[in-house]
Amino acid sequence: MRVLVTGGAGFIGSHTVELLLKKGHAVRVLDALVPPVHLAGRVPEYLPQEVEFIQGDVRDRSAWEKALAGVEAVFHLAAYQDYLPDFSKFFHVNAVGTALLYEIAVERKLPLRKIVVAASQAVYGEGKYACDHHGVQYPGLRTAEQLAAKDWEPKCPVCGMPMKPEVTDEPVVRPHNSYAMSKYSQELIALNLGQRYGLPSVAMRYSITQGARQSFRNAYSGALRIFVMQALAGRPLTIYEDGGQLRDYVYVGDVARANLLVFEDDRANYQTFNVGGGKAYAVLDFAKIVREVTGRNVPLAVGGEYRFGDTRHIVSDISKLRALGWEPQGSPAQSVAEYVEWAQSQPDFRNYADEAREYMQAVGTVRA
Repeated sequence: MRVLVTGGAGFIGSHTVELLLKKGHAVRVLDALVPPVHLAGRVPEYLPQEVEFIQGDVRDRSAWEKALAGVEAVFHLAAYQDYLPDFSKFFHVNAVGTALLYEIAVERKLPLRKIVVAASQAVYGEGKYACDHHGVQYPGLRTAEQLAAKDWEPKCPVCGMPMKPEVTDEPVVRPHNSYAMSKYSQELIALNLGQRYGLPSVAMRYSITQGARQSFRNAYSGALRIFVMQALAGRPLTIYEDGGQLRDYVYVGDVARANLLVFEDDRANYQTFNVGGGKAYAVLDFAKIVREVTGRNVPLAVGGEYRFGDTRHIVSDISKLRALGWEPQGSPAQSVAEYVEWAQSQPDFRNYADEAREYMQAVGTVRA
């Protein structure tokens, strides 16, 4: 089968491309090669030679038309993700780009057998909690006043008391930042238009995906990249809030396998699936894993800074995807080790974390 992978030169995309090739599919990649993630618009060296590559933007109708010609399935993994306040760009890339895909597919009556879109755990906002007095709750965004007071834990919206985080399943969403809202819009477009026009579609809500090929150059830089860059530079590891935030880390190889599973299994059609690691880790504990894997016993800098709009705790319930036969296999330590090996092989690898943090401070994303 000829398969299109948008964002196929990127992190999750390139790992998905490799699995598709191993399964015998012909793969075409549409990728804008946007800096700073990609240097000077160059195709990355890890993208296999047998891939047909098209450089183009998912906001561009002509790029879509060229990329969709003759394909039977699409993995729409191209996305814009950052912590910067350029709100409209999230919707232009993530939502409008997806609408263009379906618009062209319907207009041209393309015989697409499956469309898999990259959704996000971010759509849950603060996710699911339990109050001892009022049961299950889905709290809203922590206020600026609460965060400025270093009062980190979400409170019960009924009684105002602290709550316990629970694993979050698929039904209830509360996106509260531009990225999350744009990704939920993308889901609605894909699943509703897909079902209406007979284009089998699946939305995959990835948890925090870790492993080799994550760019270390963009301002948005997740915990793995920040901690590895700082550790290898001999710098203290910057821990936001108090480090007690619970996170759900999933190995990129497991994400790629999940993508292929729903691509091949028609039971997944018109559904949304959480793709997570199946275990909660405190950010502070993850930082300790990075220190152990890198062998750098640098200090852990817990200074009370925070990123406005961050989620306090979020861990996905992956039982729905498990019911299709998928199981996470990688560990955070494996993700760290593979990332370190890859990052150190890159000629421009250095500590970008401090300048990214300074920039996010300047635009008001990182606060003290």
